Amino acid sequence: MSIVDEAIKAAGGASELSKKCGLHRTSVLYWRTLGHIPLKRVDVVADATGIPREELRPDFFKRTPTEEVRV
Repeated sequence: MSIVDEAIKAAGGASELSKKCGLHRTSVLYWRTLGHIPLKRVDVVADATGIPREELRPDFFKRTPTEEVRV
């Protein structure tokens, strides 16, 4: 499962995630095509899903040694 799909599932579906992010559902579904969550949306998606931004975009955000891994 991709991180986009994990975020959608954690939020309760694409419609719920889009509402929490203030976006259209199609925008959230487009992230699947992109294969990632746009950087400008990472913080709001992290807040909406509880998934740390380091997991949402590990290519830009690095986990510090003291951070715990989400199970």
